[in-house]
Amino acid sequence: MTGDFTVGPVALDDLQLQELLALHLAGMHEFSPADAVHALDLSGLAVPELTMLGAWAAGGRLAAMGAIKRLGHRQGEVKSMRTHPDFLRQGAAAALLDAIIARARDEGLERLSLETGSGAVFEPALALYRKRGFAHGEAFAGYTATAFNQFLHMQLG
Repeated sequence: MTGDFTVGPVALDDLQLQELLALHLAGMHEFSPADAVHALDLSGLAVPELTMLGAWAAGGRLAAMGAIKRLGHRQGEVKSMRTHPDFLRQGAAAALLDAIIARARDEGLERLSLETGSGAVFEPALALYRKRGFAHGEAFAGYTATAFNQFLHMQLG
């Protein structure tokens, strides 16, 4: 239990996860230029190098989701972070991100990175990432830098 949320792996066939993922994808398409949407659908999440995690509230509701993707060379990426609207600013994303960082450290990763967008809708997530120690940096893992996207990195070593 982290705060008021229990964090752990979540199966891709979990209906709550699928609903939150649909909400996530719709939001990314609504608030991002078409060529800047790098959010993964279910098939993109179903790869062996990715572990999907969920943060559950009391009563078994999925409050937030996020994933860690192993990139090789002791690097990982944070993917598919989204909090259900009913749980915004209640600590679900923080509990989830803390669990992702801890898992990356436990697996011996040296750097954790992420790609996200720009604009007001992305600011709450950016504030959380910065508070946890992520800093702006270069594009990674085949991403191309644009005026819209941002890349953040955290050294774990």
